[in-house]
Amino acid sequence: MNILVTGGAGFIGSHIVDAYLARGHQVSVLDNLSTGRREFVPAGIPLYQVDLRDAEAVNAVLAAVRPEIVNHHAAQINVVTSLRDPALDAQTNVLGSINLLQACVAYGVRKIIYASTGGAVYGNPDPADLPVGEDYPLYPISPYGISKHTVEHYLFQTAANYGLSYTTLRYSNVYGPRQNPHGESGVVAIFTDCLLRGEPCIIFGDGTQTRDFVYVGDVVAANVAALERGDNGVYNIGTGVETSVLEVVAALEAAAGRPVAVEYAPPRVGEVYRICLDCSRAERELGWRAQVDIREGVRRTWASFAA
Repeated sequence: MNILVTGGAGFIGSHIVDAYLARGHQVSVLDNLSTGRREFVPAGIPLYQVDLRDAEAVNAVLAAVRPEIVNHHAAQINVVTSLRDPALDAQTNVLGSINLLQACVAYGVRKIIYASTGGAVYGNPDPADLPVGEDYPLYPISPYGISKHTVEHYLFQTAANYGLSYTTLRYSNVYGPRQNPHGESGVVAIFTDCLLRGEPCIIFGDGTQTRDFVYVGDVVAANVAALERGDNGVYNIGTGVETSVLEVVAALEAAAGRPVAVEYAPPRVGEVYRICLDCSRAERELGWRAQVDIREGVRRTWASFAA
């Protein structure tokens, strides 16, 4: 297949590029390199340094590549940034995605695989309802969650009106090698970087808040499955297991073989308190299930950062 990966120089996107190439697909990358890194793109792979907000440039890329499938990972992904500048968040995530969708229709793309968020679209669910499925009420409490979910509606209408198929993958909290500890909000990468630099890890709140941490390799496997399955479906991609921030610290201590110094700060506005995802639909319809638990995933992440 001929595949264009937006955000393909970033943390998750670059791993997906590697996986698609390993399976013999023809791959191109669109990335503005605001957080992505050129060195994450394999040599010889076309890299178009384009911002999705530039509709003319996006159209030019689609005209040149003529992909069968677009895997859409380019986004503003930081919750704190979205709260500070919701207009920027919407311009990048909503308007940029609209530009991409219009170009996909214009140049005959068959399917788009969209990276949404399961960690933010459900807001603060009742703990008794965890893990939450895809049909759970959506009440995002951050502009980031709002913008990512809004694009899901544009995908639906584009499919209904123009026949462009989609698969939406609602990720829980993804972590692993190549995650940027400075430009993203991944606590595993941030804490790993702090430990390597000999600085304390800052816990916002008391550390009992939970996330559904899913290893990047498992997320990549879902994107591979979505090439052939899941047309016009929405899927949670996580582990179904709540892990507290304090448990992440313990896993990092086990991986590094030394204690982790922590300091506490007030909870941050716009962040959910407890979340984990029911991923049974993905198991049934994509044939996908997370394989890596938090301790093994943190061990792999630590080994990558410390190398």
